[in-house]
Order: sequence, then C-alpha cells, then structure tokens
Amino acid sequence: MSKAVENLTKLRDLPNEELQAALGKTRDDLFRLRLGQYTNQVTSSAELMSKRREIARIMTLLRARELGTETQQAGTQASAPAQAEAAAEKPAEKAKAAPKAKAEKTPKATKKAKS
Repeated sequence: MSKAVENLTKLRDLPNEELQAALGKTRDDLFRLRLGQYTNQVTSSAELMSKRREIARIMTLLRARELGTETQQAGTQASAPAQAEAAAEKPAEKAKAAPKAKAEKTPKATKKAKS
C-alpha cells in the first residue's frame, strides 16, 4: 500500500473529535510551513502540497460522516455496505425532492398606445 492509502486508513479509524483535532494540527502545520516559506526556512515545497491534501482528506471524511456515507470503521472493507446503502437511498430522496413542473406562463395582452 502507498503511504497516502495507509494515512487514509488511519484517519478512517479515528473518531470525529480526534479528526477535528488532527485537522486543527494540520492547518497549524500548514500555516507554519507557509510562514517558513516566506522567511526562506522551508526547503521542501512538496510538504505544503502534502499538508493541503491531508487537510482535504480529513475534511472529506468529516463531511462524508456528516452525510452518513462514511462511518468510523476499523478498516475500509466495512465502509462499502454503508456507501451502498446510502447510494440506494439517494434515488428515493431525489424522487421526493424533484422540483414540480412550472406552470407555463401565458403572455399578457399588451395595450396599444393611443395615437
């Protein structure tokens, strides 16, 4: 497995409170890296990109848990049924939330100006 996949599986095992703490720490790290970049103390610009991606992964997990498509699991195998269940519910929700057809507007009769 790649390093990114291993990090993602570790993040999926964390509860929401720890994910929030990890998000705050990673954002702080990114801030410090950006500050160091402006003062020419950061030698690796790739670290900035990896921190941004880590923040995106954490935020994606938190949002998926909020929507109910992802749950805290001890591995990625168990999250597949939750995703399949959520996908099965989406068509039913779309049918309920489908916008009603707008009534066709009839053109208003225009008055001719008197000459």
